[in-house]
Amino acid sequence: MDWTELTIQIPIADLETATAIAQMTVPYGVYIEDYSDMEQQVHEMAHVDLIDEELLRRDRDHALIHIYISPDENPAEALSFLQQQLTACSIPHQLMRENVREEDWATAWRQYYKPVRVGQKLMVVPSWEQYQAQEEDVVITLDPGMAFGTGTHATTRLCMRLIEQYLIPGQDMLDVGTGSGILAVTALKLGARKAVGVDIDATAVRVAGENAALNGVEDNLSVICGDLACDVKGSFQLITANIVADIIIRLTPDVPPLLKEGGTFVVSGIIDSREQDVRDALQANGFHVISSLTEGGWVALACQRK
Repeated sequence: MDWTELTIQIPIADLETATAIAQMTVPYGVYIEDYSDMEQQVHEMAHVDLIDEELLRRDRDHALIHIYISPDENPAEALSFLQQQLTACSIPHQLMRENVREEDWATAWRQYYKPVRVGQKLMVVPSWEQYQAQEEDVVITLDPGMAFGTGTHATTRLCMRLIEQYLIPGQDMLDVGTGSGILAVTALKLGARKAVGVDIDATAVRVAGENAALNGVEDNLSVICGDLACDVKGSFQLITANIVADIIIRLTPDVPPLLKEGGTFVVSGIIDSREQDVRDALQANGFHVISSLTEGGWVALACQRK
């Protein structure tokens, strides 16, 4: 079956906002082409001044955001949503559509995904890569498949760093919008007693379970297919939500009954321009921010009840 590739061309200045809109469209991530600082990046990484002529001809003033729509979803709805949101944000754009074979999309991206270190001890390693662990490493083996969360995206890294900082071994953890399950698996590998992951996408639910098995923590992870925290029972010392600002704001009123006294609520996926909106929603629901991390225009917050 064929997937549908939607490509959005937008000015570099609007990339962050447009990326957030794109990530609200699909639950399994986006692919971005941004050549605006190409020479500087190549110089920093390779310490060379020579760049392929084809790359030099790339558009430096615009970025391309690629979104992939699965065969069982309606591309017309995604196109309509993107058009509406981009127009509402006054972002000049061009939308293009093309079919992509599922097998090609399912495997081609793997060549760009390598082991990545996050925080102090966490090491995220693709299941098809060999990695020699160091003595202090906590290794998370991952095959994200079609689900969002590889450890390479800034929002995921920020969330993992806050989990590493605030999780106490033996605690219970809830991950809302679990995607690949990377945050829940991280918590379990750091000593959580049990974890619950929730995602509205059935593919993500399946992938999260498979990744738990890859890491030998499947007996301690329950994954629910549902909308945010609506179907969650119980209480937790740590709750995470790596989504987008608007969804975090909608979720926040449902969190206090699920969070144990003294527990920590970690939110990520927030564009810096929306940070205050999220902080206002947290404060309105009795939370105060105890820590914040930023990277590449993204913000993650750790908060507790007053």
